[in-house]
Amino acid sequence: MSRPIAPIEERTSYGIGMLLLAQLFFVIVDPSAKWLAMNGMPAAEIIFARFLVHVGLLLAFLVPAQGVSFLATRSWKLEGLRGLALLGTALFNVVALKFLPLTITGALAFTMPLIVTALSVPLLGERIGWRRWLAILVGFGGILIITRPGSESFHPAAILSLLGAVCAALYSIFTRKLAGVDSAATQQFYTGAIALVGIAPFALEGWVWPADPASWFAFFAVGASGLVGHQLMSISHRYATPSSLGPFNYLQLLYLAVASWIVFNQPPDIWFFLGAPVIILSGLYIWLRERRLARVPVPVTIED
Repeated sequence: MSRPIAPIEERTSYGIGMLLLAQLFFVIVDPSAKWLAMNGMPAAEIIFARFLVHVGLLLAFLVPAQGVSFLATRSWKLEGLRGLALLGTALFNVVALKFLPLTITGALAFTMPLIVTALSVPLLGERIGWRRWLAILVGFGGILIITRPGSESFHPAAILSLLGAVCAALYSIFTRKLAGVDSAATQQFYTGAIALVGIAPFALEGWVWPADPASWFAFFAVGASGLVGHQLMSISHRYATPSSLGPFNYLQLLYLAVASWIVFNQPPDIWFFLGAPVIILSGLYIWLRERRLARVPVPVTIED
């Protein structure tokens, strides 16, 4: 017998807390993937390793505890779309990481909250008031400060990061739609398994093994940290909407800046320090706005 699915609860602050914890694990994924790419491992193989470790660890923990009950899903369609969205995010991001610093790929990826907000209206039926729209647009302006499109430093690989952001936004939307439908464990299994099957034909030809201990660590870390991060992210979507959670992904920019500096000796430039505060302040405003709306009931006829 499958376990009952935990229902959606509106506890925005708790959901945001789960997302911030997930980011501590997510920040390990990109440096690990970049390390492997810079040491000659093909992008398809990196993604295969990412999801192979993800699925392997999940099965090792879930089968002894639950048997195969977690394989039951109430929405094959949503699970399939979510898995393909994550595969697209990983593929575009890993290729871009080979050419761009972590701070740039991270900044471009954080156009995702704006895309999520736009898609939440037709796909989730949410109402987004003008204050949150304005705050997210301000955050997007901070991203433009960091990336400076049209300048000599703008690399064409940035387009891949933007495509990855679109896939990440769809992944976030599908995660919200699956909240209260399938358990977090079920979601994580199908997400990893679908991505693994999708990338396998491209990864297994001309396989390249890690060549040193650091690469072996990155090989396993890229999957294990992603698994924990996505598990926490699924939980966060049970307590808060994508438009509420989206802006807080911006805070991961700080983690990526530190990782870029320490691991790859690529410190952020002055434009990062100018744009990052704009992004962070926009996220903090939305968090304060969400807390106020949670305390004070607002008639449905008035936009927030």
